[in-house]
Amino acid sequence: MWYFNGEIIKTPKAMMINGITHPAGIFTDSSMLTSLGIKPYREVRPDNRYYNTGSYSVDTSGDEVVGTYAGNAKDLAMLRSILLSNMNDRVQALLTEIDWYWSRAAKGNDAVPSAIATYATAIYSEKDTKETEIGNLNTIAKIIEYEARAYTETRKDEVFNEDGSFKEYHASNTTDFARQINMTTHFTVHPNRTDAGQVSLTAD
Repeated sequence: MWYFNGEIIKTPKAMMINGITHPAGIFTDSSMLTSLGIKPYREVRPDNRYYNTGSYSVDTSGDEVVGTYAGNAKDLAMLRSILLSNMNDRVQALLTEIDWYWSRAAKGNDAVPSAIATYATAIYSEKDTKETEIGNLNTIAKIIEYEARAYTETRKDEVFNEDGSFKEYHASNTTDFARQINMTTHFTVHPNRTDAGQVSLTAD
């Protein structure tokens, strides 16, 4: 987008400037645009997950014009209720996946594997912890951080075959990756779904 004389131009078009009509093709010529005073334009909007869109202001002082919408923070209680709802949905989904172990055991068949029973206990424990943590999020900044907590993941380097297909993980070489994890839905991994390439996942 571009900006000229108070107008936001979303798509190239013919322009009448100082009595001269310029074709839409001028928008492919940055030097021509600069000479005519047509500047690139971009907008900055608040994250609508946490803010309602407020008043608009425009800064034309630089080489780029920036239109900024102020953010009005949403109600904290409402945001916490959304986090709790998302967390409970995640818990329900995780438990639904393993309910059949207990249904099978109730029919006199195989007992619930100890790893699955431990996993279920961990989920319930983490649910209680998260309910407390979410209840203590008393600022927008804390809510935002909770849904994008900084972690470092260390992974084994991958080794590939000549055709580019995965062969194996390197015996010793690892690489660190920066990650952001939503704590609302981050729970203990199912014991049958461990990641062979992951060495560690640590909060920064």
